[in-house]
Amino acid sequence: MLKIYVAGPEVFLPNAREIMDRKVELCRSYGFQAICPGDLEIPPQPTKKAFGLAISTVDEDMMNRADGVIANLTPFRGISADVGTCFELGYMCAQGKLVAAYTNVAENYFERAARYYDDRITEDAKGIRRGPDGLSLENFDMIDNLMIHGGIERRGGHIAIHTAAADALYTDLTAFEKCLKALSAQVKNRVHPDEGLRPDELDAANDG
Repeated sequence: MLKIYVAGPEVFLPNAREIMDRKVELCRSYGFQAICPGDLEIPPQPTKKAFGLAISTVDEDMMNRADGVIANLTPFRGISADVGTCFELGYMCAQGKLVAAYTNVAENYFERAARYYDDRITEDAKGIRRGPDGLSLENFDMIDNLMIHGGIERRGGHIAIHTAAADALYTDLTAFEKCLKALSAQVKNRVHPDEGLRPDELDAANDG
């Protein structure tokens, strides 16, 4: 059973355990084992920083043991995804593991940035759009920064986009399940690196 690291800001929710349990059950229903960063038992540490470093160490160990990741990139505390989740996604991309992501906000990154600036966007002679602070805005019709979106797609990963209700931005699992469906199909069709066979074909060959 492949292990999927479940990344996202829902660990900060007051009902985080409930949401994580729902994700665990969904993963199991698609043949995956969920690894949740909220499942931590950190021994007491002498300082706040030491405690934070201990959590970071455990999370990285979880990712090292996982075969893939599903990252919740729904904007969190701003116009972009949770920065910790972005780190975790990049960490898994760098290891060449299975990657998928979803967002419960359909607005793309540029649209959210423009709203942040109250639509006070100018465009220069070269077609570069800037906010009132003079900083340019990327406009690539992507769900977040191009390195996040591009890193997933260039590795064949799936990105699910869903419009959730305002009070369910971090609890609506419709798009999360779409990622599970995509990963399940990807795994079934994946070619085995050593034998040149799909997993089902390899099983049949071994049985023979």
